[in-house]
Amino acid sequence: MPKKSVGIKVRKINAGKTIVIANKLELVDKVLEIQKDRNFVYVPLTHQPSEDELEEFRSQVADAKVSNYSFEERVRRVATLAELLAGKLAPHIIAALPHSADIVGSIAIIELSPELESHRDVIGNAILKLNKNVRTVLAKASAVSGTYRLRELRVIAGEPNTVTIHREYGCKYYVDLAKAYFSPRLSYEHHRVASLVREGETVIDLFAGVGPFAVQIARAREDVKIYAVDANPYAIEFLKKNVRLNRVENKVSPILGDAAEVVGEKMCGIADRVIMNLPEKAIEFVCASCKALRPAGGVIHFYGFAKASEPLGSMEVRFAGTVEQCGRKVEKVLFSRLVRATAPYEWQFVLDAQII
Repeated sequence: MPKKSVGIKVRKINAGKTIVIANKLELVDKVLEIQKDRNFVYVPLTHQPSEDELEEFRSQVADAKVSNYSFEERVRRVATLAELLAGKLAPHIIAALPHSADIVGSIAIIELSPELESHRDVIGNAILKLNKNVRTVLAKASAVSGTYRLRELRVIAGEPNTVTIHREYGCKYYVDLAKAYFSPRLSYEHHRVASLVREGETVIDLFAGVGPFAVQIARAREDVKIYAVDANPYAIEFLKKNVRLNRVENKVSPILGDAAEVVGEKMCGIADRVIMNLPEKAIEFVCASCKALRPAGGVIHFYGFAKASEPLGSMEVRFAGTVEQCGRKVEKVLFSRLVRATAPYEWQFVLDAQII
C-alpha cells in the first residue's frame, strides 16, 4: 500500500551521492522503498529536513529538491524459521527448531528432535515458504548406515520426491537421496581437491558416489583421466548420467565394484592421486590406495571420523602407521583440517598426504 511521505527528488545521475548524504544525516526512512521514474529518483525521509540538512544536500547535489511522493513500503523478508513460526508454536518448540537445512537441488533435508515430530507439517511448510526454490522437505529418519551410506528419509512437505538436480561450482548432478549418498556440506572439499589436480594426472576416486569429485576435476582440467569407483549400482547409474550431463565422457570412467577388488584386478600402480571419501571405513582401504599409486608415489586424500577430543595429529600418526603396514611411507602431510561436525562431539576430517 503506497504511503505519502516527504522525500528528496534528484536526477538519476545524482542518486548514489544523495543516498550517501541522506544516510550520513540519518534521514533515510528504512520502512519505505526508494522509488524512481524515467528521469528521477525519490529517496524517502523520516522527516522534513532542516535548513542545515537541506544545505548539506544542495552543496553536493545542485538539483536536490524536497518533494512529497507516494512510496511503497518495504517488503520485510522473514529471515529465519523461528521468526516465521513465532506465535504459531510454543516458545519451547521454537527454541528446539533446527537452525539450518541441507539444500540439495530443490530438496531441503532437516533433522527433527522427538518434541518437533507432532509439528512436522507446520515446520515443513514453513521451510517451503522460506526457500522459494525448494519443492520438497525431507526429515531424517535414521543415521547414515550400510554399505551404500544411506539413511531413511520421510517427506514432511511438498512433492513426494527424492530425485533432484544439484548445482555446485558450475557442475550439475542428478541425485536420488534415497538411493545414493550425497552431502552438499562437502561442496568446498570437492572444489578444493579439484583445484589441486594437475594437467596430465590419473586420478582414482575409490568411493565416487554420483561423481561430485570426479566431475569437478574433469571440468577443471583438459588433460586428466579419472577412474570413478563405487559399489552402489544406483550411484554408478547416476554417475553415468552426470558424466553425460557435464560432457566429460572422455575423461571419467565409471566402474561398479568393491574398491579393493577393482584396484587389485585392473588399477595397480597407475594413479597420481587417490580420493578416499568413505569416512566410516576408509582406513580399511588404505592398502588398496597404496597399491593404486604409481611406484614413484603420489597423493592420497583421506577422509575419516574423529572424536572432538582427539587432536588431528593423532589421526595423522594412525594413518601413517597404516600406510607403513601396507609397504609404503607418508613422506609429508600436505594438508589437514576438520571438514564438518557429523554428530555431537564427532568430526569428519581430511588428510592430504604425499606417499612414497
